[in-house]
Amino acid sequence: MVSPSIVWLRDDLRLADNPALRAAVDAGGPVVVLYVLDDESPGIRPLGGAARWWLHHSLASLADRLEAKGARLVLRRGPAGRVVREAATDAGARAVFWNRRYGGAEREIDTELKTGLRADGIEVGSFAGSLLFEPWTVKTGAGTHFSVFTPFWRACLNGLPPRAPLPEPREIAGPRASISSDELADWDLLPRHPDWAGGLRETWEPGEPAARARLREFLDVDLAAYGRARDEPAAGATSLLSPRLRWGELSPHTVWHEGVAAGGGDRFLSEIGWREFAAHTLFHFPDLATRNLRPEFDAFPWPPLDQDRLEAWHQGRTGIALVDAGMRELWRTGFMHNRVRMVAASFLIKNLAVDWRLGEQWFWDTLVDADGASNPFNWQWVAGSGADAAPYFRIFNPELQAKKFDPDGRYVKEWAPEHASPEPPEPIVDLGATRKAALDAYEKVKAAARSR
Repeated sequence: MVSPSIVWLRDDLRLADNPALRAAVDAGGPVVVLYVLDDESPGIRPLGGAARWWLHHSLASLADRLEAKGARLVLRRGPAGRVVREAATDAGARAVFWNRRYGGAEREIDTELKTGLRADGIEVGSFAGSLLFEPWTVKTGAGTHFSVFTPFWRACLNGLPPRAPLPEPREIAGPRASISSDELADWDLLPRHPDWAGGLRETWEPGEPAARARLREFLDVDLAAYGRARDEPAAGATSLLSPRLRWGELSPHTVWHEGVAAGGGDRFLSEIGWREFAAHTLFHFPDLATRNLRPEFDAFPWPPLDQDRLEAWHQGRTGIALVDAGMRELWRTGFMHNRVRMVAASFLIKNLAVDWRLGEQWFWDTLVDADGASNPFNWQWVAGSGADAAPYFRIFNPELQAKKFDPDGRYVKEWAPEHASPEPPEPIVDLGATRKAALDAYEKVKAAARSR
């Protein structure tokens, strides 16, 4: 009887274009599909509340799809380095396959596990399934990593094109012997008391089938307006694919090739490039969520935290219309339009003088697309401490942004209607005065940069 192969899924909850799964199926014999909930290993960041909600439903959808193919999803919880080896022993596995991860702690786990499994006489294979371009393959002329997006993306496009997506297996032979699995409900990923996820349920349907349907809808219906209206939060022109890519319900190769076939153009495809840039930056700077990418920003003089102001920002009670609308959309749906994300982040950092790391933590807990690379990368970009070609301290004026991108107030009226009333709420800070204070504080950063 042929020993099974294990496919260890992580942020790749799909059957189509899954190189690790394809390798296991092509190897012949039974396949064990394993997902490990690892919130114990050192350096692994525990999932936020909205992400846990998404994960539950995406795993449930995946389990149904695997069952229809003849296989079964095995769930286990604990430190991945130990749990995967235990699963391999229990299954009598001859091979373990996975798609590569790029965070520092994740790479350490994978490297140690690869060594341990091979010492046990088990074949190990890792594959490129989550990025179009591996981080070590894109370098400057000097052989270093890129710190500016435009030359980075140009180098990507000048290299070999992304590979074609792999087909979904028609059948996946499950093992004959039963292998123990946790029950998904026992992981307690869903909120109970109180159940705050009503807005998420109304907004999203996790899972690969819904992801593929959304991709087709976007390319067929919304893509034509994307270049013109993508910055308008009320226009409905964005792809809404970010949680699908974050959880790997779609591969970037699928999005890329179908986008090219649909005439996606530079604007949409460059957003896939920005995601790649964030992941490459995380590969080279594993502490991206906790340390300034530009060390001179360590000199930024953050004032003592005003907890009341921070909570007003959390709850969308700042008195700034676009910020309040965005923060309420986030709390209700687990999502916020990208233009509004930048404005809300800039307001927190520059006008409320709150360390970017506190805002990043809030988004990590409330976004369904909270990603270990993109979330801190984008926060550092807004803060000015990250990979950023702009030679100045970027400060978004939320009132001007609203006039430009929500000129008829549709977005604000939907999410913060009191701002459209005859007596709108008063702002909790003066935008002009706080802007000046932020620029004054930035002088210390520039002084630190000159002294380096």
